[in-house]
Amino acid sequence: MSYWKLPIIMMSEIVSSRADSTNGHIASYILRHMDELKNDSIRDVAAKANVSSSSISRFCRDIGLQDFGELKNLATSYQPPYQPQTNAIEPKVVLGEYVNAVTDSLRMVRESVDMRIIDRLCKDINIFPRVAAFGMMKSEGVAMGLQADLALMGKYLYTKLPFSEQLDYLECADEKDLIIIFSYKGVYYDYGFSRQSRKSKAHRPKVYFITSDPSAKERRDYDEVIWFNSRQNLSSHPYQLQLIAGLIAERYSQLFASCKPDTD
Repeated sequence: MSYWKLPIIMMSEIVSSRADSTNGHIASYILRHMDELKNDSIRDVAAKANVSSSSISRFCRDIGLQDFGELKNLATSYQPPYQPQTNAIEPKVVLGEYVNAVTDSLRMVRESVDMRIIDRLCKDINIFPRVAAFGMMKSEGVAMGLQADLALMGKYLYTKLPFSEQLDYLECADEKDLIIIFSYKGVYYDYGFSRQSRKSKAHRPKVYFITSDPSAKERRDYDEVIWFNSRQNLSSHPYQLQLIAGLIAERYSQLFASCKPDTD
């Protein structure tokens, strides 16, 4: 699934950066010259983007990569993933087939998601003094939607669009933090939570990971996994995650909206 990483990170940096941001400029250049990056050195990229080599190195660290070498590896493995969800041409047929595909994806969530874990999450949202939710691009949009829904019920949820700021929050989080990660294909944790491994388990945040990745249940980077079955295609994303975020808001409303959150 590494082919998703590079364009998602670049687009996240572009939409969250100021117009005169160096990082935003570098991300925009890389997104437009993905094929060239495979063969260019860090000096080549710096010269073509009209920035210094140190700016490229700093950019790589800011977006959560180890170095320029990892950036090149991602560029080498990149394959444009967009695939049309229907072969139809006539507009009404396209509409019908696409809506059917989305409806099928929602049915798969209904048949696979474990509402017991949703309820445990809602209880933790009510109890924890600090709650944050993160994702990348479409998944971050889902986190922002959950933030808006919970705010209407008097519960504040923290989130940030730039991936670099998400990493900063994750690095500083401790046992008082509840963190919800929306990651449709499960790639977020490939580079999003390694810094937490330095902390003792008693001082790490509690983490819920929401994904369609079937291997997520076997990993130990998080405390709870809300898994849903998915065809992992573009007609399923972000609708499946939005459905789960809606379920979280609905259950929180039923369980706690009339109660004062317990933050002791």
